[in-house]
Amino acid sequence: MIVATLWHTLIAPWEQSIDRRALLEVLLLGITGGTLGCWIIFYNLSYSTESLAHALLPGLVLAALTGIPLILGGAAGLAVAAMAIAAAARTPAIGRDTAVAVVVTALLGLGALLALSPATPAGLGELLFGDVLGVSDLDLVLAALLAVAVVIALALLHGRLLLVGFDRLNAAALGVRAGTVDAALLLLVAAALLVAVQGLGNLLVVAVLVGPAAIARAVTHRMSTMMAVAAAVAVLAGCGGLYLSYYARTAAGASIAAVIVATYAVALAAQAARRAVAGRSRAATPAAARA
Repeated sequence: MIVATLWHTLIAPWEQSIDRRALLEVLLLGITGGTLGCWIIFYNLSYSTESLAHALLPGLVLAALTGIPLILGGAAGLAVAAMAIAAAARTPAIGRDTAVAVVVTALLGLGALLALSPATPAGLGELLFGDVLGVSDLDLVLAALLAVAVVIALALLHGRLLLVGFDRLNAAALGVRAGTVDAALLLLVAAALLVAVQGLGNLLVVAVLVGPAAIARAVTHRMSTMMAVAAAVAVLAGCGGLYLSYYARTAAGASIAAVIVATYAVALAAQAARRAVAGRSRAATPAAARA
């Protein structure tokens, strides 16, 4: 009886095709977010990733209002944001960081204003918080292509990414252009945002791109191991979020983000506990033994 109840609890969320499609989307985005997120953190691009996600909101809203594919609207939003940031950053009195903040805030506000217009179609709020339960066949195909492309690209760029990340100044002497590597990584990030934002939403997509990698960084040290752990965490957190959404009747995207944040808190606590134990062990070791 207990086994049957437990089995029903495990499989109940996946009895409907819509839930199985959401699970497949989460698995694909988890692989993408976990592997790519490690490089986002390694290159200190977390803020830039969040900025890009917010900057494409006006394009998404305009796409929804005009009926064109969301991915085209998001791409247009990213292009406008990139040009605006580049133009603002050329003003010495502003500076790059300030330019990014000003442009992204302006675009996010513009997107919110467009979303609140009387002509806004029903369900446009899903652009902000996602609707992983409503993914289409095209969304799944794009997520699969993205996962394959990201994994292959990161495998090909692995050595160059490590070299530029660890020794940017001397990379050129070894035949690797840091600017080219940076551009390739940013293109991958932009592609991931364009695809993932349709299922996870403009405000929650960064959680999958940054959260699992941050968790992996707290428990691992090698990049290859970190990427594997991050992908596994993203997939498991996605599944956990869907379970939470099913049984607690909460929004799927927000539930996934909540599970990621909770897991990160546990990882930080475990890391602090390990450091405390290591510190006590070193303190208890006699000086002669340490020598």
